[in-house]
Amino acid sequence: MSWGKLADLVLTNRRVELRRIRITDREAFSRIVFDESIWEYFVTRITTADDLDRFIETAVRDTLTGTRIVFAIIDRETGEVVGSSAYGNLAEADRRLEIGWSWVATSARRTGVNRAAKLALLDHAFDELGCERVEFKTDVLNAAAKQGLAGIGATEEGVLRSFNYMPGGRRRDVVYYSMLRAEWPAVRAERLSALES
Repeated sequence: MSWGKLADLVLTNRRVELRRIRITDREAFSRIVFDESIWEYFVTRITTADDLDRFIETAVRDTLTGTRIVFAIIDRETGEVVGSSAYGNLAEADRRLEIGWSWVATSARRTGVNRAAKLALLDHAFDELGCERVEFKTDVLNAAAKQGLAGIGATEEGVLRSFNYMPGGRRRDVVYYSMLRAEWPAVRAERLSALES
């Protein structure tokens, strides 16, 4: 698949569907985004209706311009929008991208939805886009995200100190993870194949 057609991408597996965020998703997102615990480690937060409008407008604009491809995560068991994730830092010439900006509703945590979304994104990145490297990053204080990334088989690479500002003024250290094409088949078989059974 051409990297230029990512805006039209729909990814599915047994558990989730990922498709680009639409303006019409506002009502679905408004039912789940106003939980402060979702945004504890995010650089931006959604706490008001205006914040939600900016989130959706930015997601749509970024996707249409190819800056990031921002997906709505839909739980196939319920048909409900339960979160979002994105491809970003797209480097087609280097066959590299980042999976991130990921969050799920409190009700979808520890249900397998987030892991299934990562599986769909990784399958597409390696098998369709021909990526050689997929990156992830998170706040060094986000123990749940670090555990989740280790759980899908990503390799911790190191900490970038004082990476950016957080709301409230704290300078955030981020920890980078990656997965390489050569690692993906074994990681997929060992860590993620249970999602399809």
